[in-house]
Amino acid sequence: MPSSWIHEHRFPDSLALAHALSGEVKVDLEEAIAARGVASLVVSGGRTPLQLFEQLRAERLDWSKVWVTLADERWVDTTSEASNERLVREHLLVDAASAAHFVGLKNPAPTPEAGADWATRAIKRVPRPYDLVVLGMGEDGHTASLFPGSLALARGLDMSAPAGCIAVNALTAPHARISLNLRALLDARRIVLHIEGAAKWQVYQRARAPGPAAELPVRAILQQKEVPVDVFWAP
Repeated sequence: MPSSWIHEHRFPDSLALAHALSGEVKVDLEEAIAARGVASLVVSGGRTPLQLFEQLRAERLDWSKVWVTLADERWVDTTSEASNERLVREHLLVDAASAAHFVGLKNPAPTPEAGADWATRAIKRVPRPYDLVVLGMGEDGHTASLFPGSLALARGLDMSAPAGCIAVNALTAPHARISLNLRALLDARRIVLHIEGAAKWQVYQRARAPGPAAELPVRAILQQKEVPVDVFWAP
């Protein structure tokens, strides 16, 4: 991949990163609304994006024209502290941003395997290509819920599969999950990889080097040539 396909942005701390990335997200969404009347944003859960969410919700946008969904979700009730939906509702979709249209992945199906089909149908409401997909990365190289060693990983990385959701039972992570597959994550105009800490920077550098995506699934994002990727990092 040409080095110009990936742009790296480094910041002195997480707050500076959150300020900068929030501004970038705002511009992308504004441009999408101006061009197409709607905008779509895919976000990730965990602790890393909390400051970003708190900055982003204060941005002056026509939130009623923004659609938001998740890159992945734990198969827990949406009231659980482990729920990504709860995190997004409490930290992003508040005040003016509460006007955004949110499509969650957790649903009434009895199992994540059945729920993946439901979620695939649900996210069809979100305008595609997604205007922006904001991903995180674990120190094991996973992104969304595409985990190394997972029995679902091959399906998740299969670019011949239609864009949609898969059920994931990761051996190295708590809770069964639902995740967008690689084809869905790449159905985007732009991807941001948001990582913090020295350990994750080292994993990212390893993922930039040639090697199988099965070892470090984030490689599938970094090595593809369909969608530009911006990497935002702070110590």
